Amino acid sequence: MKNYILFASLLFLFVSCKKELTFESQSFEKKTTLACKDKCPYINVRVPIAKDVPVVADSINKKIFSVLKEIVYFGEKPYTATDYNGLVTSFIESYEKLQKDFPGDSFGWEAQIDGEVKYSSENIINIEIKHYTYTGGAHGYQGMRSLLFDPKTGKTITQDQLFKDRNAFKTFVEKKFRTKYNIPESGSINATRLMFEGDTFQLPQNIFYTDKGLLLFYNPYEVASYADGTKELLLPYNEVNDYLLIK
Repeated sequence: MKNYILFASLLFLFVSCKKELTFESQSFEKKTTLACKDKCPYINVRVPIAKDVPVVADSINKKIFSVLKEIVYFGEKPYTATDYNGLVTSFIESYEKLQKDFPGDSFGWEAQIDGEVKYSSENIINIEIKHYTYTGGAHGYQGMRSLLFDPKTGKTITQDQLFKDRNAFKTFVEKKFRTKYNIPESGSINATRLMFEGDTFQLPQNIFYTDKGLLLFYNPYEVASYADGTKELLLPYNEVNDYLLIK
């Protein structure tokens, strides 16, 4: 009997250790209850929820949620919501308060957040967050965020952790960037109306791992005006592998 219990315990431990991290897509949506015409204010959030490896999943899920709180808010500070239902409710409540305070004005608020696991390997998980929000003004704001995680720990991987020598990689990328966007090899990086701070080339805030290569993505306003849109550069892995610590 003792041997049976020991065997069952070891079997349970083995099965538990063999569990792999998985993701489940979940959606959260809310619309205003106030009277409205045409397209009524709404928010829709679809995100990948990490599961099955508690500590790792918890770390990933907390980071994703904190980033969405940075994206979805109105006012000077992010909402105090502690879950996605609270977040979408806070967004609609902000609209409804503004509508009640200014009943004569028309507000066409909306928010669309779409997250997915874009790339996954034994060394890295890349989650892409596409987002569009509009809370008044001439136009809304659309962009993409790249979240990189260590699949073993769930901790965020920073850009500094990606490269053997970040400065060497930046020098390599600048040459590729100048070629793609027809910027003279020497002289100002802003020669064609770009807006790199300090007239100095910088890597984008968001780098994506894709099946085709490393995607460097500059969101609107990051290095160009909103009218000029996003800037991006896709580099095949055979060109960048020598610079990468994580592949």
